[in-house]
Amino acid sequence: MQGWKARLQEIGAVETFDYDYMRAGRKRPDRLPQLTEAHRAALGAAREKVGNNSSLFLIGKSMGGRVGCHLALEEEVPGLICLGYPLCAMGDRSKLRDQVLLSLGRPVLFVQGRRDPLCPLELLEEVRARMKAPNFLHVVEAGDHSLGVRKRELQAGGETQQDVDRRILEAIVKFVQSVA
Repeated sequence: MQGWKARLQEIGAVETFDYDYMRAGRKRPDRLPQLTEAHRAALGAAREKVGNNSSLFLIGKSMGGRVGCHLALEEEVPGLICLGYPLCAMGDRSKLRDQVLLSLGRPVLFVQGRRDPLCPLELLEEVRARMKAPNFLHVVEAGDHSLGVRKRELQAGGETQQDVDRRILEAIVKFVQSVA
């Protein structure tokens, strides 16, 4: 997220944080309630910095996006941005993490790589069709779970990863402006 922090600062203030398990150097994530509380604490700290501004969007990469969705069920935020949402638990298509998405009432932007095994686009489309919240999708062609594109595919298209990231940022700006 540090690379995205720098990019996102072009459009506004950005606060990042690490979950407790990361700070402790553990590889196994904490349970969802503990992750959600850490996310809530970070949101509270960000609100204190900007005067409890309700225009703070939640953005997260992979698990951070999923936990942000859970937090948005309890906290007032104008919208969510999920970079590489992990729809399939450990890539298992039979274990969908869609209940939180179906419960959301806030607008959400999904930024997904076409080659992301944790979120096959056809499954995401099925979930999006059932969601009650306004939702949008920006697809990173040839992108993986981290939204990275292989070097040879970038070269074939005459692009760089920076070009891909710029388009993602443009999609985020458009989403934020449409919701705010």
